[in-house]
Amino acid sequence: MKKNFSLILAAMMTILGSCNAQISTSSHKKPGGDSPEQKEVFEILRRQDSLLFKLGFNHCDTAQLRLLTSDDFEFYHDQGGLTTSKEAFIRSIAGLCNLDDKPTRELVENSLEVFLLKNNGTLYGAIQHGEHLFYGQKGEQPKYLTSSAKFTHVWILEEGAWKLKRVLSYDHQAP
Repeated sequence: MKKNFSLILAAMMTILGSCNAQISTSSHKKPGGDSPEQKEVFEILRRQDSLLFKLGFNHCDTAQLRLLTSDDFEFYHDQGGLTTSKEAFIRSIAGLCNLDDKPTRELVENSLEVFLLKNNGTLYGAIQHGEHLFYGQKGEQPKYLTSSAKFTHVWILEEGAWKLKRVLSYDHQAP
């Protein structure tokens, strides 16, 4: 009886294992996708993300933020509420730069995904999704993790330039 139970359990685990492998393989989307257009947009938005956070957020470059955001900008934050204008967003980032514990952000490696938005076959925007880590640092002391979160950005092509139009920042977790 024990032998039969062990064989049945082993068979079930094999079946479940192969189902899980099929599910994870079929549901995993490679960053950048397969088409040349998908890869190009992925790389463009990866750079835009870097400019937005490394320069704009981490180094308080509000001029960079101004260039990257749409005039019709909205930011939905699960803890900080709704920001309904580009100017209010830029002011809030500038305010963070004056804190004693200066916040910085790092993208979680390999978490970035990009999904194209088209209208009748014409590219007009993209959804960018990923995870990031936030750190605090007081003066020259070592930085420390303050939270992790997920983000979803809607980037729109406006007069040939990629502009950040909508931001969802959610699932903030303390370390």
